Amino acid sequence: MHDLVIKGGTLVDGTGGPAREWDVAIDGDRISQVGSDVGPGRRELDAKGRLVAPGWVDVHTHYDGQVTWDPYLSPSGWHGVTTVVMGNCGVGFAPAAPERHDWLIGLMEGVEDIPGTALAEGIHWDWESFPEYLDAVEKMPRALDVGTQVPHGAVRAYVMGDRGASNEKATPTDIERMSELVYEGIRAGALGFSTSRTMLHRAVDGEPVPGTFASADELLGIGRALGRAGHGVFEMASDLNPVETEMEWMRTLSTETGLPVTFAIQQFDGHPTGYRHLLDLTEKAVADGANVLAQVACRPTGLLIGLQSSFHPFIAHPTYQAELARLDLDARVARMRTAEVRARLLSEETAIRNPMAAMMATSFHKLYPLGDPPDYEPAPERSIAAIAEREGKPPAEIAYDMLLQNGGRELLYFPLFGYSDGNFDALREMITHPNTVMSLSDGGAHCGVICDASFPTFLLAHWVRDRRRGERVPLEWAVQRQTRDTARVYGLHDRGVLARGMKADVNVIDFDGLRLRVPEMVHDLPAGGRRLVQRADGYEATLVSGQVVYEGGEPTGELPGRLVRGVQPAPVV
Repeated sequence: MHDLVIKGGTLVDGTGGPAREWDVAIDGDRISQVGSDVGPGRRELDAKGRLVAPGWVDVHTHYDGQVTWDPYLSPSGWHGVTTVVMGNCGVGFAPAAPERHDWLIGLMEGVEDIPGTALAEGIHWDWESFPEYLDAVEKMPRALDVGTQVPHGAVRAYVMGDRGASNEKATPTDIERMSELVYEGIRAGALGFSTSRTMLHRAVDGEPVPGTFASADELLGIGRALGRAGHGVFEMASDLNPVETEMEWMRTLSTETGLPVTFAIQQFDGHPTGYRHLLDLTEKAVADGANVLAQVACRPTGLLIGLQSSFHPFIAHPTYQAELARLDLDARVARMRTAEVRARLLSEETAIRNPMAAMMATSFHKLYPLGDPPDYEPAPERSIAAIAEREGKPPAEIAYDMLLQNGGRELLYFPLFGYSDGNFDALREMITHPNTVMSLSDGGAHCGVICDASFPTFLLAHWVRDRRRGERVPLEWAVQRQTRDTARVYGLHDRGVLARGMKADVNVIDFDGLRLRVPEMVHDLPAGGRRLVQRADGYEATLVSGQVVYEGGEPTGELPGRLVRGVQPAPVV
């Protein structure tokens, strides 16, 4: 008799193979049998009419602080994620000299919009070195498995002090010492190394992330530490400027080490077909023997704009800043509903000086009602500008009145990247390209304006079942892309497929009932910190290592999750 049997479900095993009505038997933390008649179990889950799939493996999160206080890593756990990889984009909390704690918090707060007060209260700093950080993470019971990467920003500041923090050029001695620390971290169990080379990533004081301007010698010197360790992903957020030069050192590093180098690509309004050139370059690199992968998202990087968010079109208007910004939500809404305040606010111009932020405050043709259920692929005629034109009103008036709906909790959707054409056709090119990996959910980050940890649910619900404005994708492909494929990039060969001997990470899903709820702002971080979260309906059970950690969307209290240290070999069956 097996410990647990999932009976009669529609099995999509993560390999891309056809769905089958099969049972899954689990003994201990492993799948012991898959087939049409596996025998009874001490506990049985009736999955008739349900989708049975591997647990999702999310390789781009920022739970580096939250992992030290939250055993459930919400909201990712609500969306069927069973393994997360954090430490992306060159930011994290180890190695950490004692005098650098506040600086590391400011770096994470600035880059990833995680409240610094929450990090300061929630993190207890039981470490200095990266191996000590892994030991601290490993001690805490948790529901999900977590893996992490060595962040360039922390390493640079640890080795170079203020010179590293302020992006001064590294000396050969600096590079050698950084390489040693990265090697130490990889050997202790890190899954890779990450860096940032984009001007979008800045610390809370406005300074670019350490490593933004690092030379190719520095990047290659550190990257070769992965080669000496024998495993690890080199992960990067980058402006790729200039693209040919950046691609050259990535190709060199990957060819020398044989290891993956991965970077994020998006569609930008100023150059809406530029992503194709990057995909072509990755193809050429792979053809020449490199292992270069582009990280892509399954929906646009979308800002959720509201009166509780970090941004909305009126946030820098003089009246808002002087009279409204410090009021609680109910009082603010009441004042904004008065004719006198409304008239003043709508007559004023924004005081925003940042060009990108000013553009977002006035680009009403790219601003949409989010709706319930949320519509992440809205047609152009649903934009605030289009509504205003039909009603013969200024767009700012439409946006203003919408923000006051639902007691001031209404959210508007601004697809910042990936929506230049007003549809998902460009995204489809990216996610279906053979040299890309599903990524960029940023789980745990961008608490005040982005809520994309729901990507895994969205990939199934929208791309497989609900899309109306373009071609969909097959169910089996969508499951494979966020299970086996993501796991393999990071050398996690023991998960992502439902087969004998594999780790028993499983989702049982009511596919017809799978639905994203409207995001909401909550204040449940340490020190009452705020964050946007999004729940889902349809996850009937999520298993990690053979134990049911979520049932009916709620945690069961079981905490089988572990720190993932290094490459996990495939089982020998």
